[in-house]
Amino acid sequence: MKDENSKNRCKSNDTDCKSLSSLRTAFTLLVFAIFTSAVMITSVLVILLCKMGLIPKVIMPPAVLPLVTLLACTIIGTILSSFVGRLVINPLRSLIVANKEIKRGNYHVRVSGQTPIGELNALIQSFNDMADELESTNLFRNDFINNFSHEFKTPIVSIRGFARQLQKDNEHHLLTDGQRKEYTDIIAYESDRLVRLSSNILMLTKFENQQIVTDKTEFYLDEQLRHVLLILEKQWSSRSIEPELDLEEVKYNFNEEMLSQMWLNLIGNAIKFSPDGGTVKIRCKKKEGCVVVDIIDCGEGMDSDTLRRIFDKFYQGDTSRRSDGNGLGLAIVKRIAELANGEITVKSEKGKGSTFRVKLPL
Repeated sequence: MKDENSKNRCKSNDTDCKSLSSLRTAFTLLVFAIFTSAVMITSVLVILLCKMGLIPKVIMPPAVLPLVTLLACTIIGTILSSFVGRLVINPLRSLIVANKEIKRGNYHVRVSGQTPIGELNALIQSFNDMADELESTNLFRNDFINNFSHEFKTPIVSIRGFARQLQKDNEHHLLTDGQRKEYTDIIAYESDRLVRLSSNILMLTKFENQQIVTDKTEFYLDEQLRHVLLILEKQWSSRSIEPELDLEEVKYNFNEEMLSQMWLNLIGNAIKFSPDGGTVKIRCKKKEGCVVVDIIDCGEGMDSDTLRRIFDKFYQGDTSRRSDGNGLGLAIVKRIAELANGEITVKSEKGKGSTFRVKLPL
């Protein structure tokens, strides 16, 4: 991973050097063009004025003629430089103003306009791309804080409410044994939700801050998928869901516990969103130097908006099942896939179920 990062930095430095060299060349050519234009314009003006008889043909000493020509070229060159300089200075001024707006927290600012200098256009485009990313990150951060606050506050409010009901019952004995059991079950369930939420947040934070995967071992990926399915047996057997396996024997080298967490989330979701008596298909095949794992459910599927945000933290497309999860599972899955240098994609249609595909390099 370090070698790859070093190569990327070297490529970036090479690109920056080439851009800088190109910018120097462009600046040199611009200065040359201004002085050449000044000389040509001066010469043409002098010839025209002489032919029109507007200036007398004065014989000047050899030392004076170059000075007059230089003075005329300087005046004309200054005028040309002032005009051409605006093409460069104005966009730079706009960039300075926009940078100050970014510093104040205004991430909606953008720099518009095109210049004849390609590198300056690239700088403007890079600034706009940076502003887009900052705006997106700011929106995501606000959304994350709001969702986290909601997910964390809801079970705490529930626990507090039912705990107070039990406190009152200790004084007045107004609750039946069935109500007491119901309230304590709710408190236990909400406590488990908080534990799962805390565990998932800690896990996601750990994976996001992790760049190098350690404790890699070689194991059979197909056997790992079967083992995960056995762990989840209670979930699919209680609802008469039938697993369908098509697993090719594949040896894989990675952190086994980390990859197992990925399958637990994906297969657990497939079971959760499949109807009672449905099927969950799990396929594992070698394909073009990769191992491809497909996890297919027969649930209600997802619309385009849900598909676009499915891997966002705390996002839950099916609001009817919000209490069963906290919207962090797929964010964890995506990060594990990234750490394995793989990718995860999803295909889904309303009423036709969903297919999650994980491609991992061998």
